[in-house]
Amino acid sequence: MRVWEVIIRLTLAIVIGGFIGYEREFKNRPAGFRTHILVCVGAAVISMIQLYNLEYTISLINNNPELGSSLKADIGRLGAQVISGIGFLGAGTIIRDSGSVKGLTTAASLWVVACIGLAIGLGYYTLSVLSSIVVVISLVGLKKVEAKFLDKSKILQIEIQYLEKNNMIQKVSEYFQSKHIKITNIEFTFDNIDEDEEYPYGKNLFTIMVPRHIQVSEILKDLTSFEEVIKVSII
Repeated sequence: MRVWEVIIRLTLAIVIGGFIGYEREFKNRPAGFRTHILVCVGAAVISMIQLYNLEYTISLINNNPELGSSLKADIGRLGAQVISGIGFLGAGTIIRDSGSVKGLTTAASLWVVACIGLAIGLGYYTLSVLSSIVVVISLVGLKKVEAKFLDKSKILQIEIQYLEKNNMIQKVSEYFQSKHIKITNIEFTFDNIDEDEEYPYGKNLFTIMVPRHIQVSEILKDLTSFEEVIKVSII
């Protein structure tokens, strides 16, 4: 492999890694511009090491034909280790917060950048450039499509304080069901503040999955319209 080929491949790895990493950096993700460049360059270096090993093995066999039966060159072994090893780096970008998981897209972008880096190191320039364009379109363009056409649910925790009468829990549950809001968990507490009071005070913490098209303010307004409800708050 000539020096100019090495320079071209390393430069292309920097450009493509930075191109994809800039989008992640712009959105303040854990792995950004520099991380993606390093992953892409590292994967490209591994691919070139494999090619150097192959060339060296072939030269040894040409000079010493008797070694042909004992020398072997596995061009895919180091690349396979890159693909599996990048999972540890990707795992560091995944965060679980309040029942939701964040960082999966960044972890996936690191993985695909490593794959592109391997392709660059092997000299597959067309594949590398086209793949990077597809990745950027997926990260930037499809985000808008996803927000517009795919109805994802968001997880909320709502605390409701109320007078425990007329089966209030059932009324709230029926309201959520009518709005296609899924209840994932309910925590119950009761507090009879005054023994002379006819009804005890209840306080429930609802963990719910709300369809994206439903506004949180709409839920709060509807819940406070119940006469038994004293207070509604988002945790």
